[in-house]
Amino acid sequence: MLEVRFHGRGGQGAVTSAELAAQAAIEEGRFAQAFPSFGPERRGAPVIAYLRISDTQIRDRTAIQEPNVVIVLDPSLPGIVPVGQGLKPGGSLVLNSSHTPAKLHEEFGLTGRIAAVDANHIAREEIGRVITNTTMLGAFVKATGIVSTDALAAAIQRRFGHIAGRNIKAFQRAHEETVIEEVGS
Repeated sequence: MLEVRFHGRGGQGAVTSAELAAQAAIEEGRFAQAFPSFGPERRGAPVIAYLRISDTQIRDRTAIQEPNVVIVLDPSLPGIVPVGQGLKPGGSLVLNSSHTPAKLHEEFGLTGRIAAVDANHIAREEIGRVITNTTMLGAFVKATGIVSTDALAAAIQRRFGHIAGRNIKAFQRAHEETVIEEVGS
């Protein structure tokens, strides 16, 4: 089973990201669940969402304490929240950052397999707004390969309808531009 923890801020789409990835996995014949964890529910407040994907039925409904993957939608969060806490050995950190994985290691002490993409820049250019949820899903798929790009693009199309095209372009571009490195291990 793949367990994923998303870190974002209210309004950035962390919960939507988890739901879209779950829908793509289900479309491909696997089991999946996605659910949020909120503090004070307000735009800009830190938000955590969880995702599980498995080839067998998922019975665990608890918060994920030891994820295989951590996805960080907001580049300011690694300086505020211990985003790598509990990450399983061999796991991946997928971060929205204009910095290289080596620089993220140097700046925040993050170690292991780091996938970085400047999702803010891509979202601004492709979507016209800095909402990074679909963009970060491109980095997630590149880092894990857990679902196909086609299945995720189809989930985005179903969810966003007439504005899906721009989100799919951002997703595909992030998939291409994500840099993955092993650092500090």
